[in-house]
Amino acid sequence: MPDRGGGPTGPRIRVGRPSRRARTLLMTLGVLAVLAMVFVMFAGFWTDWLWYRSVKFSSVFTTTLWTKIGLFAVFGLLMAAAVGVNIWLAHRLRPPLSAMSLEQQSLDRYRMGVAPYKKWVLLAITALVGLIAGASASGQWRTWLMWVNGVPFGQKDPQFDLDVSFYAFDLPWYRFMLGFGFAAAVLSLIAAALTHYLYGGLRVTSPGARATAAATGHLSVLLGLFVALKAVAYWLDRYGLAVKSSDFKATDSWTGLRYVDANAYLPAKTILFCIAVICALLFFATLWRRTWQLPVIGFGLMVLSAILIGGLYPAIVQKFQVQPNEQAKESRYIERNIEATRKAYGIDGVKPNDYAGSAQVTDAAKQRKDADAAASYRLNDPNIVSPTFQQLEQERKYYQFPKTLDVDRYNGQDTVIGLRELNIQGVDKHNWINDHFTYTHGYGAVTAKGTETSSSPQGAPAFTESGLPSKGQFDAQKYEQRIYYGEKTTQYSIVGGPQKELDYEQDGGGQKTYSYRGKGGIDLESPLNRAAYAVAFSEPQILYSGAIGKDSKILYNRTPKERVEAVAPWLTIDGDAYPAVVGGRIQWIVDAYTTTNGYPYASRTTLGDTTADSLTDRQRAVVAQENQVNYIRNSVKATVDAYDGTVSLYEWDEKDPVLKTWKKAFPGTVKAKSEIPAELKAHMRYPQDMFKVQRELLSLYHVQDPAQFYNASDAWQVPNDPTKPDDHAVPPYYLSLKTPGESQQQFSLTTTFTPSGRPNLRAFMTVDADATSGTYGKINLMRVTDDKVDGPEQVQNRLNQYQPVADFVRVLKGADSTIKYGNLLTVPLDKGFLYMEPIYAQGRGSEYPLLSKVAVVYGEKIGFADSLGAALNQAFGVAGEDGGTQPPPTTTPPTTTPPATGDAEAQLKQAVADAQKAFADGEAARQKGDWTGYGKAQDALKAALQRAVEAEGKIKPKAAPEKKG
Repeated sequence: MPDRGGGPTGPRIRVGRPSRRARTLLMTLGVLAVLAMVFVMFAGFWTDWLWYRSVKFSSVFTTTLWTKIGLFAVFGLLMAAAVGVNIWLAHRLRPPLSAMSLEQQSLDRYRMGVAPYKKWVLLAITALVGLIAGASASGQWRTWLMWVNGVPFGQKDPQFDLDVSFYAFDLPWYRFMLGFGFAAAVLSLIAAALTHYLYGGLRVTSPGARATAAATGHLSVLLGLFVALKAVAYWLDRYGLAVKSSDFKATDSWTGLRYVDANAYLPAKTILFCIAVICALLFFATLWRRTWQLPVIGFGLMVLSAILIGGLYPAIVQKFQVQPNEQAKESRYIERNIEATRKAYGIDGVKPNDYAGSAQVTDAAKQRKDADAAASYRLNDPNIVSPTFQQLEQERKYYQFPKTLDVDRYNGQDTVIGLRELNIQGVDKHNWINDHFTYTHGYGAVTAKGTETSSSPQGAPAFTESGLPSKGQFDAQKYEQRIYYGEKTTQYSIVGGPQKELDYEQDGGGQKTYSYRGKGGIDLESPLNRAAYAVAFSEPQILYSGAIGKDSKILYNRTPKERVEAVAPWLTIDGDAYPAVVGGRIQWIVDAYTTTNGYPYASRTTLGDTTADSLTDRQRAVVAQENQVNYIRNSVKATVDAYDGTVSLYEWDEKDPVLKTWKKAFPGTVKAKSEIPAELKAHMRYPQDMFKVQRELLSLYHVQDPAQFYNASDAWQVPNDPTKPDDHAVPPYYLSLKTPGESQQQFSLTTTFTPSGRPNLRAFMTVDADATSGTYGKINLMRVTDDKVDGPEQVQNRLNQYQPVADFVRVLKGADSTIKYGNLLTVPLDKGFLYMEPIYAQGRGSEYPLLSKVAVVYGEKIGFADSLGAALNQAFGVAGEDGGTQPPPTTTPPTTTPPATGDAEAQLKQAVADAQKAFADGEAARQKGDWTGYGKAQDALKAALQRAVEAEGKIKPKAAPEKKG
């Protein structure tokens, strides 16, 4: 039959090619898509470069960038070359003719399919593995910079006599190189084996030899390289024992060699190294012997040796040599661990000093006088009074204060300080102009005395800087009050252009506008910059908006911690940045740490867990480069200008080898310690997170005797915060106080310890937190010798059970008020400890607490009054504020004969009614802004509550329960 142009399935259908116009359109769309992708990547790079240039840290950007590019290129090419060369070599060594078998006939189809694209397949595979390897290597830029710039510590480990820098800087890089070598060997082996199989060099089911001589030699060399790398791994594992973590009876974060490591694992690693070297040589010898018999036997022996020598033998040593006499065997290694850990955390100079701790009133007048001089008792708890700052000083709802305020020193006075930052969520009408052009900054610092409260309203902080604009103790400085950079300022703003900013609203209702003139920010006049930021922030209006013009700048990365972390990505940032008014500007002070995870024998700690306490939230969490560390130094103190965002890094620990290493890597980024202005230094303090890490370590490592350490007979713990319902550690408190032997108060950071598993007070720890002091950073650890001294939780329980306190709380709760317990401060006094706690009341419907009472505990004595002075008078039994003598209340108050119950009930009912009326009057006055009336209402409320407490006591007098030890 004639061919009709069809086939067995019918006529073929011709598919027409796309028209030229369609092809041109598709090609144009493709090119545009590629250009868009390229510009998106470019926008990220360009905006980063502009930001680093604007903060004068462009060298950080370029050093980091070129290091990443270099590592990506070198290791990407090495991996691509390793895999590509082995594929090419396997193809070149293919047999000229493949065996006639079903297996090879099946493979012929794949060989024929690959043949036209062999070069492209090779390029694709090598490019893929190269990109993955390069990307992985670029992430090791910190490891590389530490290796090439490493500075000696000047300290050697006791086992191998190597400088600590080997473990901190060198060993991590060697391990990365080893890991890269293993990856290259394994990928090359797999690629070569698949290529040999595809082209007949390896046969699975075909008759005859399973591998050609060429394939055998090639794969043997690769296996030999793998085993040789394993030998190197065994050798490095010997040194890795010095930084190996393991569980141990004394601590669950043990680091370093123990008896079994030094006497079993260490020789085992050396033996396994020798066996692996021999096994590798046997594989290399296959090039001449053309048989895998000996190398396979050698490899099997190596695996068996790893099980017996590397696993079973150490287990036998641990079971039969160590466990029967573990304390004696481990003593030498415990001593090494103690010494290294104390050095690594900067606590090697701390020695506990015995302190009696038991408090007794023996000379009431003298002790009462000494109590006044012992400390500047903080009545305004910065963790409680933030809502009070917010209510009294917020001024407008688009301002906010941080949840936890900060403590500083001004004019010799402990001061609570907070900044009135922008709260964009408080803006009534949200749109792009309002959110990014109009509402751009906060305004003013607000400060209050830490030790005093106001009488209007009663119990409120005594402000020393307040109002909008702020006025008070900083008037002489005429400081720049605008806050463009702060802890709560997370959105970007566009400032300085034709669109005016809201500066602040005046009392009369008018608005004062402003146009930013600071040197911070990135210029948006350039169309390229506008396009780049439009892409970076996914906001096309940046490209064409008329609100952007001449002098317009964009501000972003505006939190202090965010800025410091960006310009010094090798630092770990403290969780609490704090403001100071210095030299006419508001400066954020940020403490930063250098850390390493490679200090031999030093036990590790997890920063996120160690620095957590009852006040920690996401805003105050530590920003850690390495969450697990075993060496830390507060090596840098940084500042961020709240107006223009200028970042300055100052060297603080001039001896730290880790900081010296990073200074070599990033020269010119860290200023000398001598360049810190004296006025600024006066506001610097010992960092909280460093103190938390040190107190956590000292809870165990205050013990230096190996036997006592092993038994953990004197292990301590940080008590839970007794003023909070959940089980979180009590935070350290900044406080000016005198420690035994000191003649004057010192600004300090303080904490307490209790014995492990018990509530009694075991130790009290302070550190000189004044950066201008000659003894800055000196830790004073007082070990309490009397084991019956109450700890913080016991003191809080005693206060809760104390009848006047219980009655006060009951009456307030009856009036739907909320009780808030302030910081329970511990102060050494006359061989004992005095506890002081402010107690706040927050009425129903009120948004903020006010100081209502002060509680003082000294030994068996309790004072509970409206003021600190009166509470101290009660505790020591001296003349009261009214000139009379008040007997000191004890845990068992004297019994009295109650009056008629009916009269007392009527008195109680009337007092509660008066309290409710006073509360309502106070709320009405507050809403009108009548603070004089509000203060009078608060006085009336307090008087009514006092009458209610007295009346309730008459109805049902109670004796407080005896103290429980």
